[in-house]
Amino acid sequence: MASAFDVESFLAQFGELAATKGFTRRHLCDTPSGPLLAWERLESGPPDYVSAGMHGDEPAGPLAALALLRSGVMDTGSWLVCPALNPTGLAAGTRENDGGLDLNRDYLALRSCEIRQHTAWLSSVPCPRLFTSLHEDWETSGFYFYEINLGPDRPERAASILEAVKPWLPAEPATLIDEHEIRSTGWIYHVPEAHSPDSWPEAIFLAKLGCPVSFTFETPSANCLEARIAAHVAAVKAALASVEEGMSNSEFPNVE
Repeated sequence: MASAFDVESFLAQFGELAATKGFTRRHLCDTPSGPLLAWERLESGPPDYVSAGMHGDEPAGPLAALALLRSGVMDTGSWLVCPALNPTGLAAGTRENDGGLDLNRDYLALRSCEIRQHTAWLSSVPCPRLFTSLHEDWETSGFYFYEINLGPDRPERAASILEAVKPWLPAEPATLIDEHEIRSTGWIYHVPEAHSPDSWPEAIFLAKLGCPVSFTFETPSANCLEARIAAHVAAVKAALASVEEGMSNSEFPNVE
């Protein structure tokens, strides 16, 4: 179990800054530890989407989402952000929500209020061109990520993400990570189907909506918090740069 997270303070801080950058606050549902909120700014073109806080024992993700907002990378363009998807888990420092559910296995069954409302919101906004999900792993020593890609295969994009993260975290050396075989060190190239067919994670739901490419970034929980946050920020920025390049080269499917 991780240390408890001050959800109320975090949401207030994130919301205050997001408002200054033109984001609209969306109230998805209430939980005993505070509201589940989304922020959106929809301009021309498909949005980029960042989610974090799915598992309450992974605090680096929400803090990295706040750092990305502060960095200016979200100052222009269309964006969707859900920085604290599991308020009760974050408040308790547990992976699951207060009902004992792993929310990242609920995107098909929709047993939880959080995910029912989250999927309804995602279905109501334009499909993202890029999805980045910020997670942590208590069982690994290095950084790794899952890629789901409906467009062209670009191994150099994966290499650029790992290179961007290298100043803070090494790539995870294991060749089998959470029952997934790697394609290369630190990189799992995942088909757009759930590992367990009845337990969809958010990334599979986004793929079914038609999101062309998604990255689930995983930092090692045993490493220092500052390095984990910086690694997430670097990984998202590298992914954004690669997608911008791909869009300019017409490599991605059209997203309406």
